Amino acid sequence: MQTKQADRGSMPEGKEDNTMSVYGQWLECVEKKRTKTELQAFWKDYYDKEKKVYEVSLAEYPKVAEGTLAELAERFGLTQEEMAGFVDGINESLTSESFELTVLSPESSLRLEIDPPKLYRNMLKAKADWLYGLPQWEALLSLEERGQIEKAYKQSRIAVSSKVGRNDPCICGSGKKFKACCAKQI
Repeated sequence: MQTKQADRGSMPEGKEDNTMSVYGQWLECVEKKRTKTELQAFWKDYYDKEKKVYEVSLAEYPKVAEGTLAELAERFGLTQEEMAGFVDGINESLTSESFELTVLSPESSLRLEIDPPKLYRNMLKAKADWLYGLPQWEALLSLEERGQIEKAYKQSRIAVSSKVGRNDPCICGSGKKFKACCAKQI
């Protein structure tokens, strides 16, 4: 998958940017040592904010959220670090190329044009029932469409093997278990 570079702003030639990217700050925040209670509170707070962003984004679809990372963070009531975390989560569900997270800065220009079926599938994959259960989905994907996506997702998760198990029906069609039939001849 190709990635698009987020704008880094102007950097004088020959100068290195030694500041940590906003995404790096998000990762640092996520990896911070916390007690179990603090960690649960951190994620609950983030998931509540994330849910509100999706409620707005899905309700406004097909309008595309675009602007700098700082502008979008302010619009959605997130910190810039939380916005970088949100972009990380939605990155694979966009209609365009993914963003290069490691270079995100407050001035990075973002265009978050979602692909509803892909987003719904990715929410299923993440087991984010608080997101794929949002009522805003009803206006974007019919119950039938959501059912088809869920069915395809579940089928993609089934392990398929050509190997015959000992307790499987025998491949010769005798009706006996494989272990009591042809397995003896192997």
